[in-house]
Amino acid sequence: MPDAAKLARMSTHELQQLLTGAPDVAARWVRVAAEGGVTEAQVRLGRMLLDGTGVPKDEAAAIRWFKTAARAHDSDAMNMLGRCYENGWGTDADIAAARDWYGKSAAAGNDWGQYNYGHLFLDGNGVERDPVAAYGWYLKAAEQGHARAQNLVARCCEEGWGTAKDPTAAFDWYRRSAEGGYFRAHYNYATALAQRGEIDAAAQWFWRAAEGGTAELRRKIAALLLDSRISALMAIGERVRLLPP
Repeated sequence: MPDAAKLARMSTHELQQLLTGAPDVAARWVRVAAEGGVTEAQVRLGRMLLDGTGVPKDEAAAIRWFKTAARAHDSDAMNMLGRCYENGWGTDADIAAARDWYGKSAAAGNDWGQYNYGHLFLDGNGVERDPVAAYGWYLKAAEQGHARAQNLVARCCEEGWGTAKDPTAAFDWYRRSAEGGYFRAHYNYATALAQRGEIDAAAQWFWRAAEGGTAELRRKIAALLLDSRISALMAIGERVRLLPP
C-alpha cells in the first residue's frame, strides 16, 4: 500500500504520534503528510530541513515549505518565514519581509510571532522604534503563557520601557516566566528575590539558572554569588563554579 494511502487510514492519534516522533523515524511520514497538504507537517518538515534534523539540511527547501504552509494561513509558518528573512536562512536577509511576516503571524495570534514582532519595535529594527508597541506585543504573547515574552514584559515593567515602571508587576512576571522554565527569568527572579531578602528562595533559583543557562551566565552567577558575602549564596556560587564550562 502506498505511503499516502497508509497515512489516510491512520487515526488522528496515530498520525500525531508519527508527525511528532523522533525526527529520523518521523521524516518519511512528515514528508508524505506535507506533500499531502497537511500544514502542520509542512511546518515541521521546514524546521527539519532548516536544522538538518532527520533529513539533510536544506535551508532553501525549508523556506519553500514555510511559504506553502503560510499560503494556507498557518501562523507558525508565517513566524518561521519572519525568522528566515531576518536571519538570511535560505534567502537573502530582508528585514522588511521579516517585519511583514512577523506582523501577519502576530495578528493571527501566534505567540512566537508576537514575541518576535515585539523585538523589532523594541530595537527599531525595520520599523520605527516604538517601546509602547513592543510592550503591547510582548504582553499579548505573555498572556498566552510564552515564558520568554513574560520575562520581557517583566523587564519593560522594571525599566519603564513602553509602560509605567511597576516593580510589583515586574516581580510577578519574572516569577511567571521562571516558573515557565526560562533560564534567563530564573536569574532575574532570583535577583529580585535576593533584593527582597528572600535568600533561600533566591539561592534555589540561581542554581536553576546556572543549570539551564549558558556558560557565560554560569560565570556571571558564580562571580556574583561568591562576591555576595552571604553564606547561602556563596555556597551556591561555589557549586556553580564547579559546573562544566
